[in-house]
Order: sequence, then C-alpha cells, then structure tokens
Amino acid sequence: MKTSNARKSIFLVSSLLFCTLFAFSGKITTKDIYEIRVYTLKNESQISRLDNYLKSAFIPAMHRFGVKKIGVFKIVGLDTAHVKKMYVLIPFKSVDQWRSANSFLNKDQIFENASNEFTHADATSPSYERMESIITEAFPGSPNFEIPNLQTPRSERIYELRSYESPTEHLFERKVTMFNKGDEIGLFKRLGFNAVFYSSVISGDRMPNLMYMICFESMTSHDQHWKQFVNDPQWKNISTMPEYENKVSVSHIDSLLMHAADYSEI
Repeated sequence: MKTSNARKSIFLVSSLLFCTLFAFSGKITTKDIYEIRVYTLKNESQISRLDNYLKSAFIPAMHRFGVKKIGVFKIVGLDTAHVKKMYVLIPFKSVDQWRSANSFLNKDQIFENASNEFTHADATSPSYERMESIITEAFPGSPNFEIPNLQTPRSERIYELRSYESPTEHLFERKVTMFNKGDEIGLFKRLGFNAVFYSSVISGDRMPNLMYMICFESMTSHDQHWKQFVNDPQWKNISTMPEYENKVSVSHIDSLLMHAADYSEI
C-alpha cells in the first residue's frame, strides 16, 4: 500500500513538473551561437576576391540555409594595413544549425557554381592567407544578436569588436557575471552603445575569453561614448565591487575598430 502511494506521489510530481515546463516552454529563449571568421589577406586582389565570394556566393547560400543576417567588417585602414584582416559574423540559432552548415554548402549546387573561383583558386594565387574560426555563445543577459539602428552613412559608422581574456576560468566566470547579473549590459544599453552581441568564446585559440561588438554613428561618437562610460557612477560602482574583481579578472583586452562592408547585413 505504501509502495502504491509512493508511486502515485512520484507520478503526480512528475506530471506537475511536465505541465509547468510545457506551460512555460513558449517563454524559453535559446541563446545564439556566433561564428566569427577571420580572414588574413595579403593584397587588394585577395580582398576583392573575398568580397565577391561573400556577396555573391556565401551570403546567398546562408540565406537559403536559414541564416538571415550576416555581418562583414573590415578593419579601419585596411588598404594601408601591413596585416589585412576581414571579419565575418554568422549568427546561428543553435549548435546544431552551425554543425549542419558545411553539409548544406557541400550539397548546394548554386553555391558550388558561384564559389568556384574562390574555393578552387590555384595554390600559386590563393584566395586568402589564413582563415580562423571562433565559436562563441551568447550571454544569458543578451541571448540574441541585434541589428543596430544607426543613421549616419555606412562609411562613417564604427564597429568595435572587443575581447577580454582572463587568467583563469574562475575569474573569467566572474567577468561574465559582471556583464549579466552585474548589469554591465544594462549600462551599455542605457548609454546608447548599440550592442550587436555579447558572448563567451567556446572554441578558439584564446581562452578563457569573452567577445562582444558595439557600434557608433562615427569615430567622434565612439570617443564620446567611452568617455561617458568610464565616468559613469554605475561603472565606477560595479568595477570596484569585490565579487567581480574587475582589475584582476581580465589579463588582456583587444579592441578592433572596423567599418561594415557595403554589402554587410549587420
């Protein structure tokens, strides 16, 4: 009799849990997975070839696959830079979608035809020098990427890609918590930083690491926003809180200033 009652209790608890999860399933937000491809290029010929490949082959194929918006960015001063780099931001809905992308491309005849010149370039004249792929997962406090609402001409806009490396996993988690529970994300939003995404690197050559992208109407706007940020009372407060240890949780910061390509969708 006791066994029967126990089974009934387990069944009732399980049923209640299932109903609760079902009732709230529509409110569960999945976190984006971002692939950031970094192309290292040698000359104008490679830049032009990559532009044509992305615009005419890769981005249309990703649209057919279900990825609707892709960002393409060039570092400020790309033409005169000794090391030329272009960055491609691909927002996936899940790890499974990211994992399936290459299989789709391998079977897409339209992509095969449109990308032939780029993917089958001769070894004496390669399409690029190197390509790095960084995989990141969106922060809980900003689970999906956003298209910035900028009004200035595209050529004036500044996109800033920042990465924060931490000396240990423990301190990395503290920095991530600072963005989420500490509401550093909210601070950026209040000050109008036009964030595209915030994320933790889950596969890359620099870990533990977090990366995020913000953007501005112009370089002047960029400088003004950062000046306002460092002087904001909220930042002064959270950056000195013992639970975040901001001064020791980050061992290295990289900041890249970029322009969006004229065919970029972000």
